[in-house]
Amino acid sequence: MATTAKMAAMYKKPKFPVRARNRCRRCGRPRGYLRKFQLCRVCFRELSLQGYVPGVRKASW
Repeated sequence: MATTAKMAAMYKKPKFPVRARNRCRRCGRPRGYLRKFQLCRVCFRELSLQGYVPGVRKASW
C-alpha cells in the first residue's frame, strides 16, 4: 500500500511532465501497472476474479 503522501502527490500535476508516474487507482502501487485498466496487476487480478472488470475472463483451455 502506498503512503498517503505518495497518493496525494499522484493526483497533483508534476513540475515537469517526465516526472509523472503511473500508479494504481485503487492501491497506489507504481509497478506492474496496466494502462488500459489503470490498475496494478494485483488489484486487476482480484477484481477480475470477482467479476468487477467488464470483458475480462479467466483463461481455460
